[in-house]
Amino acid sequence: MAVLPLSKAIVGMTRFELATPRPPDVCATGLRYIPNTIGLQIYNLKLHSKIQNKIYLRSLMKVLIKGTQIIDSSSTFHLQFVDVFISDGIITAIQPNLTIDADQVIDMPGLQVSPGWVDVFANFCDPGYEFKETLESGCAAAAAGGYTDVMIIPNTSPALHNKSSIEYIAQKSSRLPVSIHPIGAITKNTEGKELAEMYDMHQSGAIAFSDGTNPLQSSGVLLKALQYVKAIDAVIIQLPDDKNISANGLMNEGIVSTRLGLPGKPAIAEELMIARDIELAKYTGSKIHFTGVSTKKGIDTITAAKKEGVSVSCSVTPYHLFFCDEDLTDYDSNLKVNPPLRTASDREALQQAVLNGEVDCIATHHFPQDTDHKMVEFEYAKNGMIGLQTGFAILKTVLPQVSIEQFVKLLSTNPRKLFHLPTAAVAKGNAACLTLFSGDKSWQFNGSDIKSKSKNSPFVGMQLTGKPIGIINKDKVFLSQQ
Repeated sequence: MAVLPLSKAIVGMTRFELATPRPPDVCATGLRYIPNTIGLQIYNLKLHSKIQNKIYLRSLMKVLIKGTQIIDSSSTFHLQFVDVFISDGIITAIQPNLTIDADQVIDMPGLQVSPGWVDVFANFCDPGYEFKETLESGCAAAAAGGYTDVMIIPNTSPALHNKSSIEYIAQKSSRLPVSIHPIGAITKNTEGKELAEMYDMHQSGAIAFSDGTNPLQSSGVLLKALQYVKAIDAVIIQLPDDKNISANGLMNEGIVSTRLGLPGKPAIAEELMIARDIELAKYTGSKIHFTGVSTKKGIDTITAAKKEGVSVSCSVTPYHLFFCDEDLTDYDSNLKVNPPLRTASDREALQQAVLNGEVDCIATHHFPQDTDHKMVEFEYAKNGMIGLQTGFAILKTVLPQVSIEQFVKLLSTNPRKLFHLPTAAVAKGNAACLTLFSGDKSWQFNGSDIKSKSKNSPFVGMQLTGKPIGIINKDKVFLSQQ
C-alpha cells in the first residue's frame, strides 16, 4: 500500500490536507475537505506528535476485531470472547478465531464491544456559537468518548425551532462518524411563550422536544406541548429548574453556600418543577423525561410516578455522581453547573438510584464554554462543563460495583428504547453501530486529550478507570488509540 506524505493524503473519493492552524471550515481532525476523483487505500495519518489516531472517513471495506468481549444482553454471544468481522458496514461473522483477510485489524488486550452508546443531552453550539464548539469538534469528542449517537439541545443562534434548522443539522452532520440527533425546541427561540413547529420538526428528524437550558416555566404552555406531542409519540425533555425561585443562585443552598458567601439555589426549585410536570404528564398521558436530576426527593418523586404508571423517565449526569457542593470550596468555575452540585447525601442517593435501576440513562450535559466565559470570577462564569470524553470513565470510577452490563443498559439500551432509536444489537446481519472500550483500564485524562474546542473540564489530570477506545458507526471507524 502506498504511503503518502504527511502533509497530503487521499482516501476513497475525497482528498484531505492538513490544515494548521485550523480555520473555521476545517473539521476537528484537522483535515480540510477537497473534492477528488482518485481512490486509494485506507491510510494511517499521524495527526499529532504525541498521539497516533486512526481515523477512517470513507466507507470501510473489511474490519476484523480480534478477541473482544461482547457486552450485549440481547446477543447470543453476550460476555463471550470472540472475533467480529465487519464488511461494508455490516456485521457478517461473529465467532472465535476467525481467519479472514481484512483491510483493518483491531487487536487490543482487554477490548470490549457493545451496542453504540447514546448521550441524550449535549450542546454542540452550532449554529451561532462555533467559537465554543462545532458539530465536527463535538463529534470528535463524542467518538473519543465512545458515543455513536448524540442528542443535541436547541439552544443555538438561531434556535433549532423550525424545519429548516433541523434539516441544517441533519445535512451538515450526515458525513460525520457520530449520528447527531437534534432536539427540537418546544417554543419559538426557546422563550417559553409560543409553541414552535413541532410536527414539521418531527417530520424532518427531531428526535424529541425541549427548550434545553431554558426549561418551560409556564404550566399552560407545557400542557399544550404535552398534548401536541402525544399524537406523534414524542418525548418532552425538561431540565427541572423553577427559575422563579432564587433565579440568581450560584450553587446549592445550604451550609456550604453560607460559608462561601454565595447566593444559593434551593433543592425545592428542582423538586417543585418535577412534581408539577409529572402531574401534567399524568393528565395528558404523554411522555416526559427529566434530565440532570440532582436531589434525592426528585428521584423519589419520579420513582413513585413510575409505579403509578406515568410515562416518566430520568437521567443523571456523571458529575452529579462524582462531585458535591463541598467540592466548591476553592471556587472552581468548572464546577459551576445547573442544576447545581447538591449535598453529599444527595450525591449518595443518586448513586444508589443508579445501582437500584431507578435512573433510566446517563446524560453528560456536555456544555462547552470558552475561556472568556469560564476562567472568570465564579459569579460571572457561565454554567456547564464538557463531559463526552470522560462520561463512561467517571461512572466506572465512582461506581465500580455496577456491572458492565448495567452500564451498557444505561448508556445504550435504555436511551435507544426511550427515544425510538435502532437497538444496534451486536448480531450477524446488523449494521455495525459499536462502541469499543476497556472497562478496567486505568488512565489519566490530560488536557492534550481534549477533542472539544473548549477545555472546561474539572477532570483534567485525574486518574480514571474505564477507557473508551473508539467507535464503529456509519461505515466509519474512529479509534482514539491503537
